[in-house]
Amino acid sequence: MTIGARDALRECDVIVGYKSYVKTIEKYAEGKEVHQFAMRKEIERCNKAIELAQAGKTVALISSGDPGIYGMAGLVLELAADTAIDIDILPGVSAVNAAASALGAPLMHDFAVISLSDLLTPWEKIEKRLRAAASADFVTAIYNPKSIKRNWQIKTAQDIFMQHRDAKTPVGVYIKSNGAQSCHISDISMFLDLPIDMNTTIIIGNSQTYVSDGHIITPRGYRV
Repeated sequence: MTIGARDALRECDVIVGYKSYVKTIEKYAEGKEVHQFAMRKEIERCNKAIELAQAGKTVALISSGDPGIYGMAGLVLELAADTAIDIDILPGVSAVNAAASALGAPLMHDFAVISLSDLLTPWEKIEKRLRAAASADFVTAIYNPKSIKRNWQIKTAQDIFMQHRDAKTPVGVYIKSNGAQSCHISDISMFLDLPIDMNTTIIIGNSQTYVSDGHIITPRGYRV
């Protein structure tokens, strides 16, 4: 969380968010009005925040990571388009940034970020994007790779990248859960043997990516 976001939480009148996110910022919620919502209630969250802001309150609508990367920023801007409320979007650290720093420097060249969740995006479009990223040799970060009910998409992603990358291309697996983090380095052929769930971020290297001293590195081209 950035300093700006902390200041916003201290200064706001109301906090609105998914209940698991609210739990992570409990120390800022003391003495404030708090509205917590269940998963998949994104529209309800945003509408509540807009309603409270129109009533003259200063509202913090919270996301995990960065609000502009798979977060609430886009939806709240869409829903508030015909209102006169002021909206400030405060940057955070997305999972792809956290994963990259833990793994080394895998994002030093062009990269793509693709979510495997098909709740809001048809799988056909996700698969098309995977094939495009793989064939274009992008370093590719994968969000929401696997859940209990949705467990086959990551294998399809592996098969797609195996068609375009060497089997030994480095793959980093980053897991953050309950405030703890862990990371593992594998390759395209073997990374599915690692623990993977919805809290995992996977970074697949490009054709130039390599591992050195326990770090994944994608060269930018500075050295010749």
